[in-house]
Amino acid sequence: MRFDYGYTEEDHMGKPYDLALLKRMLPFLRPFKRLLIGSVLLVVAITVLELALPYFSKMAIDRFIVPEQGAGPALAQATDGNRGAKRYVPIDISNQDLRKIVDHYPRLFIRQGTKAYIALSDLDRLPKQVLPRLREKELNGLKLVVLVFFIVIALDFGLVFVQRMIMEYAGHKIMHNLRMHLFDHIQSQSMAFFDRQPVARLVTRVTNDIQNMHELFTTFVAMIFKDFFLLIGIAAALMVLNWRFALAGFAVLPIVVWTVIHFTAHLRHVYRALRVKVAQINSRMAESIDGIQTIQTFGREENNFQDFKNLNAENYRLGMKQIHIFAIFMPLVEVLGILATAILILYGARSVISGAVTLGALVAAITYLRMFFRPLRDLAENYNILQNAMASAERIFALLDKRQYLAPIDVIKRSPPALNRIDSIEFESVDFAYTQGEPVLRNVSIKIRSGRTLALVGPTGSGKTSLLGLLLRFYDPVKGRILINGQDLRGIKIKQLRQMTAWVPQDPVVFSGSLRRNIFENPDTVDQADVQRIIEAANCSHLVDRLPEGLDTPLEKAGTNLSTGERQLVTIARALAREPELVLLDEATSHIDSQTEAAIHEALANLMAGRTSILVAHRLSTARTADEIAVVKQGCIAETGTHSQLMELGGLYAKLTLQSSLGDLL
Repeated sequence: MRFDYGYTEEDHMGKPYDLALLKRMLPFLRPFKRLLIGSVLLVVAITVLELALPYFSKMAIDRFIVPEQGAGPALAQATDGNRGAKRYVPIDISNQDLRKIVDHYPRLFIRQGTKAYIALSDLDRLPKQVLPRLREKELNGLKLVVLVFFIVIALDFGLVFVQRMIMEYAGHKIMHNLRMHLFDHIQSQSMAFFDRQPVARLVTRVTNDIQNMHELFTTFVAMIFKDFFLLIGIAAALMVLNWRFALAGFAVLPIVVWTVIHFTAHLRHVYRALRVKVAQINSRMAESIDGIQTIQTFGREENNFQDFKNLNAENYRLGMKQIHIFAIFMPLVEVLGILATAILILYGARSVISGAVTLGALVAAITYLRMFFRPLRDLAENYNILQNAMASAERIFALLDKRQYLAPIDVIKRSPPALNRIDSIEFESVDFAYTQGEPVLRNVSIKIRSGRTLALVGPTGSGKTSLLGLLLRFYDPVKGRILINGQDLRGIKIKQLRQMTAWVPQDPVVFSGSLRRNIFENPDTVDQADVQRIIEAANCSHLVDRLPEGLDTPLEKAGTNLSTGERQLVTIARALAREPELVLLDEATSHIDSQTEAAIHEALANLMAGRTSILVAHRLSTARTADEIAVVKQGCIAETGTHSQLMELGGLYAKLTLQSSLGDLL
């Protein structure tokens, strides 16, 4: 037996990236293409600045710290030719102060015209206080290089700041639009969609999965472009410096490529399995919280704990496996980087000693090589972001592809008539099933005239509430039609019908927010006299007086600071505030004490007065006052008539009434 805790689609192992998914994101990216292009251009500029930094090191070393090998007086080069060229520091003896130093140490300097040369190895033979004066020109040049270096760093900081702000702004806007699009898509689905979708899954799609997509656009996109340009730029810079350096440094590149491919293949499998397990934990946690009363009542805490413990242990095992892969990959890339650097130093040092290249060029090459391995080390984090984002994108677009809409209004008539009032309602040979092959209603035919009350009675599960759902067009009939004023319900604008309808469910629904906003759709536009009239008609005056801030009292989640009866009175007040033509009641007095039930009955009487009403009556005492009663049995209309007619008939209604009376006596 397999337990997936409502997350079966998580087991699908898609690609770590999918061009089709990326293509589907384009409509959400298109409004911000200028920002994204600008961000990429800034990334290019930032990469160029970072690539320039090692070149300044080369310049500082070769021009101002260590002179080029062999650069010096011709006589000295000829004299020392058999021993290898020396490095000489040139001195401008046209400067009087420098000439005095040269005159003071004639054996250390070689004069040629207006210049004097001293071997780099002989600088240690001069007093330390003389060296700054002797190399003042190089020190000034070095200060200039350092100043330019700091300017480049400051410019890099500024560009990084601007680029990050642009990407964050664009990313947040993209995710804002995507989240609104997804929420609108979910909200527009038919009830059949919600019958098959766990709430935790939908919440996760709109929150966590959208946030994962945000990281894709704000972090991954910038990093991938930067790393790409950085790798290309480093390779080009090494080739310009010395193509032999490039070959030496990249000697381990085949091993690096194999390591990366091997790493991503293993990580992908573990990562997706880990995502499945996290989804199962989320679902199990939501299920446990929703059913905590049942769990505690039946003493299932230990069994439930063990189930969660097993899931958590699997999550821990997969998490440690993921860490194990990272623990091998990251140090391995670091070791390969050190190995490549060692090879470059070994080859480069010989070249510097032989005079083939400068010391600055070697230092710059080492810096570039170490920079080359930085993007490879970033691969793990970037791959995580990509995997996470693609998995989320796959789930988001899979949800967007679920289009369980009701039949469009132009199926029956392209120009549906405006629904100004409800004169008649008729069910015409209606069949309905929530699941194919399991019928709930069979050949239901019944007509309701304007201003009259129809009561639906019958055993539990006979299909009474389903009739209300069909009339509100939460679902469409499998067969037959529902007619409003003689027009097929599918050819009427559903929004118009629902604006003229008030529904009071068996389980009252109260939203977080003030009591006023729970009752009135647009409270700012409602006259105070109308507010008072509706509150009194709904028997909510006592409730409003009891609350500390009256109608403006904030209600807790699901109205938990109200009793069940008070919540039902709020839903009746909400129905009255709509001034509906059609009232649908799904046994609004279930599980209510007798005193509150009387208040609710009075409020319902005020609500139904002069209006077309259909009520589902579990208590037959509620149905007696209806103009007509329809008895529903196993999805069919078994009997219709008034209370007295059905009692005289002596059928199912009479038996139910007798059972109800006996139950009340007992």
